[in-house]
Amino acid sequence: MFRIGLTGGIASGKSAVGEMFVKLGAYLIQSDAIAHRLMEPDRPVYDEIVRSFGPVVLSPDRTINRAKLAEMAFGSGDRSVAGGAPRVKELNAIVHPAVIAHENQWMDDIGARDPNAIAIVEAALILEAGAADRFDHLIVVTCAPEQRAQRFAHRQGISAEVARAEVERRMAAQIPDQEKVKAADFVIDNSGSLKHTEAQVRQVFSQFRSSR
Repeated sequence: MFRIGLTGGIASGKSAVGEMFVKLGAYLIQSDAIAHRLMEPDRPVYDEIVRSFGPVVLSPDRTINRAKLAEMAFGSGDRSVAGGAPRVKELNAIVHPAVIAHENQWMDDIGARDPNAIAIVEAALILEAGAADRFDHLIVVTCAPEQRAQRFAHRQGISAEVARAEVERRMAAQIPDQEKVKAADFVIDNSGSLKHTEAQVRQVFSQFRSSR
């Protein structure tokens, strides 16, 4: 079985690329979806986030308000310096170990069922979490900075100006794309057309297939 890490900066198109791999026969799990589940009420991650960040991160229904949590993690002011990195590290220290454990168990389960599987973990912070060594190969998805802002604006339903500022704020807490590319085994440039991206995905997938 191949264990593949799929990463890239915010709004680079990781999810779209991941779905392209699924259509070709790969298995895929998304770390963001795992984190959502782990942040549900009465789970250990939920309890630790509330203890660390306070009840201000909760919505009226007692679920975690992810927008508010992101504001506290990435925002400016008394809570942070240098782009909010101290609070980001605090949040990541709570969430990452649980998410990584879940991903590793998932890959083990896939391998037990299908020894020839190509199991892909899509996660924005693989390198930031120091979790790349558990993968056989690392794929980094890139795109132009302005495309990130446009995609994020469309996804969140916000103005391009607000999206640009938010993307810059979050990217400041991540490893630059240039460094991620250096660490990658494969790079998929998602700046062009959908067909261009799909062609790159097919080429990478065929290399995995031929190496098994």
